[in-house]
Amino acid sequence: MLWRMLLQSWRKNIRRKSLAVLTVFLAAGLISALLAVSIDIGDKMARELKSYGANILIEPAGQAALPQLFGQRGAPLSGQDLLDQSELPSIKDIFWRNNIVGFAPLLNGEVTVNGVTVPVLGTFFSQAVDVPDEPDFHTGQRIISPYWRVNGAYPAEPQAPGEAAQALIGQQLAQRSGWKIGDSLVLEGAHGRQSVRISGVLASGGDEEGRLVMPLAVVQRLMGLPGKVQAVRVSALTVPENDLSRRARDNLEGLSAEEYDRWYCTAFVSSIAHQLEEAISGSAVHPIWQVAASEGVVIEKIQLLLAVVTLAALAASAMGIASLMTSTIMERAREIGLMKALGARQWQIMLLFYLEAVMSGALGGLLGCVAGWGLAKAIGLMLFGVPLSFAWVVVPCVMVIAMLIAVIGTWFPARRIAKLYPVEVLYGN
Repeated sequence: MLWRMLLQSWRKNIRRKSLAVLTVFLAAGLISALLAVSIDIGDKMARELKSYGANILIEPAGQAALPQLFGQRGAPLSGQDLLDQSELPSIKDIFWRNNIVGFAPLLNGEVTVNGVTVPVLGTFFSQAVDVPDEPDFHTGQRIISPYWRVNGAYPAEPQAPGEAAQALIGQQLAQRSGWKIGDSLVLEGAHGRQSVRISGVLASGGDEEGRLVMPLAVVQRLMGLPGKVQAVRVSALTVPENDLSRRARDNLEGLSAEEYDRWYCTAFVSSIAHQLEEAISGSAVHPIWQVAASEGVVIEKIQLLLAVVTLAALAASAMGIASLMTSTIMERAREIGLMKALGARQWQIMLLFYLEAVMSGALGGLLGCVAGWGLAKAIGLMLFGVPLSFAWVVVPCVMVIAMLIAVIGTWFPARRIAKLYPVEVLYGN
């Protein structure tokens, strides 16, 4: 009998039921899209925020401090500790190896050009590195420093046999010296001479603008430091800091074994830096907090915004359902009074309305999941140029939320059922 009454209710009130389904559908579509975005937006935003530059710096442990944030201006001092270039693949051999977007070694020095001292910087631009399980892995400044602006072309890497090396000239150095794209220079270093051709002008907003920037191997030859680097910039995908990561930063030894394992197995910038220090012998690894902290703040604010919009959608849809159900109850007052007069109990009548709401919520939620999948894909394409992946865990979550919206929206009108007296409503009062 109950299911027959439900079927008759849908047949006779198809317009209002459709409006209820539409209300839930709109809310469920928005909620499913926002949930899909919030699940996948962390990694997508972290990749977008890599335009800030590297967030981890590796330097020799014996080196007290670098005068500049990313390396020294002058040539390496006699006896100064250096890192072995052969250990660079170890950066991709840690627990969070898939979170390492890229890295670029640095080697600074000074050369003379026509008797004038010129600072130089050796680094990777887009260099192939032999990494296990990643046969086509390339890394360098083009990956970790997307904010670099090059007028011209990046130097060819590696250098073709018999050809002059190529170099970028910093914008400030170009203005001072008058050198331009296509000029050939003869560099005289402490341990050799090298001809280079300027392939582009670099604008980075940093110390690189006052230097010649060229492939690492060229500077190593000029400085007589084969296979050595002064520092390494690393760009890693990380999660925002929380209380655990801040405590680990202040006092790692103070963590319990369980807290240490949880911190070590979470992609905090501090835990990734710690693992890099374990992987590269003789190194000291420091997070660049200006970059890491800003990434976390941006991601947290975006996720908070998504949560606020989701709650607003829940509230609006619940109020819409409440309005529809209230008007439905008023229209069906005689029917409710007749059911009470025939002996129907209060809970049986309320169950009927709750089941109608659950059916509307289930249908609207299912359609909303499909719409939310398409909306999430569209949001990903508009914001990031690639579609966001839709996590299937969103479907049961949205279905439950949609039915809860319908039930919560029905709760207030259902209370009014208890106040209807059969005698009054059957007489039209």
